[in-house]
Amino acid sequence: MKLAIIILNWNGKKLLNEFLPSVIEFSKGHDIYVVDNASKDDSVKFLQQNFPNVNAIELSKNYGYAGGYNRAVQQIDAELLCFLNSDVRVSENWLKPIIKSFKKDRTIAIAQPKILDQKNPDLFEYAGAAGGFIDQLGYPYCRGRIFDTIEADHGQYNDECPIFWASGACFFIRKNIFVDLDGFDETFFAHMEEIDLCWRAHNLKQNVKYIGCSTVFHLGGASLSKNNPKKTFYNFRNSLFALTKNSNRPLFTTILLRLILDGFAGIYFLLSGKITHTLAIIKAHVSFYTSIPDLLKFRNKQQRSSYDSHSSIVWRYFVRKRKIF
Repeated sequence: MKLAIIILNWNGKKLLNEFLPSVIEFSKGHDIYVVDNASKDDSVKFLQQNFPNVNAIELSKNYGYAGGYNRAVQQIDAELLCFLNSDVRVSENWLKPIIKSFKKDRTIAIAQPKILDQKNPDLFEYAGAAGGFIDQLGYPYCRGRIFDTIEADHGQYNDECPIFWASGACFFIRKNIFVDLDGFDETFFAHMEEIDLCWRAHNLKQNVKYIGCSTVFHLGGASLSKNNPKKTFYNFRNSLFALTKNSNRPLFTTILLRLILDGFAGIYFLLSGKITHTLAIIKAHVSFYTSIPDLLKFRNKQQRSSYDSHSSIVWRYFVRKRKIF
């Protein structure tokens, strides 16, 4: 199975220096590409001087996560693609169980490994942990991480199981499926586009899987930190985008409930003194309202399948106090 490992870079010379060596060491026999989103820190020159065997794809401007990967895939010949964040350290034999699963089970379209925290390797990492799920109001959560509660890794998720979404930090997908789905939705720009892609794959009856005997370590927050209001904007807006496009539930009621809960989140930020994050939620809603015609157009032309999930992870977490998956 021909695999291409694709790393998106934007002003990440220091990250490439720190994390790329592990990818090269433990991915022998597979093509590695670094896709540069018009960096200003001489990333490409650094790559060519220090890692000449790694393929460089230079883009003319910053197309974000979605647009960057979409353009890279057009230039890459491979059966299986791995989208890998530039701040991920991989482990020895990380690829073997993944490739084995894709070869053995042709119904698997998308997969992710176990993702642990680079800074605290005993903990799961926020962005993906042991596989993602989504509640009926569009809130994502993971095995190993619900909202800000992160579990320690005791081997409790050393399994293989179906999941709803795979993390964009380390995301494997068959190229033909990626092409059939028209790639990532570039209106998302960054954050949650992998959830949207997995949701669209489910709508086409494709399977997404977690493979826990493969492990990587993610630094997280390299592009946008948790405290950056831009991250809040993208997370709130893009979640509404994905929900509107893909949910099979009554749309008006679902979106109304979601907007109300977002309002409570905005009040919480305001009372916590994080005014910029409250403003980011307001901006996210305004952007969502202006995008509704296009979102509905997409929604009406695709099939939407049902999915099993908690009716509200917010109720389960904050009211019932159940904070472990």
